[in-house]
Amino acid sequence: MSTPFAAAANIPVNEAGAVATYSPVVFDVPGRPVPLEIKVSMPESGSDLPVILLSHGHGQAIFLSSLDGYGPLANFWAAHGFVVIQPTHLDSTALGLRDRDLPDAPLFWRDRATDMHYILDHLDEIEAAVPGLAGRIDRDRIAAVGHSLGAETVTLLLGMQILDPDDPREKDLSDTRIKAGVVIAAPGIGDEHLSEKAAAGYPSLKFIDFSKMTGKALVIAGDKDLNPMFSDRLSYRWDAYTHAPAPNTLLTFFGAEHMFGGIDGYDTAETTDLNPERVATLRALVWAYLRSQLYPGDSSWAEAVAALEGDDPIAKVESKNELAASTS
Repeated sequence: MSTPFAAAANIPVNEAGAVATYSPVVFDVPGRPVPLEIKVSMPESGSDLPVILLSHGHGQAIFLSSLDGYGPLANFWAAHGFVVIQPTHLDSTALGLRDRDLPDAPLFWRDRATDMHYILDHLDEIEAAVPGLAGRIDRDRIAAVGHSLGAETVTLLLGMQILDPDDPREKDLSDTRIKAGVVIAAPGIGDEHLSEKAAAGYPSLKFIDFSKMTGKALVIAGDKDLNPMFSDRLSYRWDAYTHAPAPNTLLTFFGAEHMFGGIDGYDTAETTDLNPERVATLRALVWAYLRSQLYPGDSSWAEAVAALEGDDPIAKVESKNELAASTS
């Protein structure tokens, strides 16, 4: 279905096609308190399809923080050529596990990353379970996208570590099968600006370290995304760009709050900055970035960045590579 915002900011994308969606695909994962359920959205036709693992946030809405959320993103990317795989993580409000006496509750930050590892380990089973998907996935072109706590999940897959000195478990949860990541409004460094409430309720936020996040990432931030319940420092939401090694790219949306106009679902109450054009622009830019990262020589990202230029831009882009070159 086309919309008035399909060509937001004049960003060129390929022609949309029909989408097939199948859910849930259910796995009984050893040691997991409930089965892992995933939704798969895919182009109705085509082969050698790239993959996006899409990680939901920790929001308060019952079903948006699950495989049923982020429809404006998942449906668009599937219509434009990606297989989109969405798990329901253990912190989903729909599961009711946040208040249970379980390891890493309420965020289940570690389980979120291992959910993604499990999905990647079982792509054969996913292909077999979803009608019409068998033999169509390109396993060499896999990306991960996440919003808010889901963005933290993506940073873990790219090499970020949570260095809690009282946690003896393996710190490295990265996965080299992820060729590129998109990090939308991720939690940042737990410095002196981290609120006491956040530190007490979500202690893992105190130990985030981006120094080994070497995977390629597009970090997306809103210049109005400030929530003192977490940090009173605006740059908190783009620490994954500031503190991770190059090469990384920062995409900043002007006027955007935490939901970037409504990326988490259609007409959701959680969206405080409703803006369909911003949603359409963000998803088109992500599509372009991933196309160019997964297909060397593809010009989609360069064309998309050029389309942002003008008298009243909706967002701006900067790159550590470009900054480094200009100062060398």
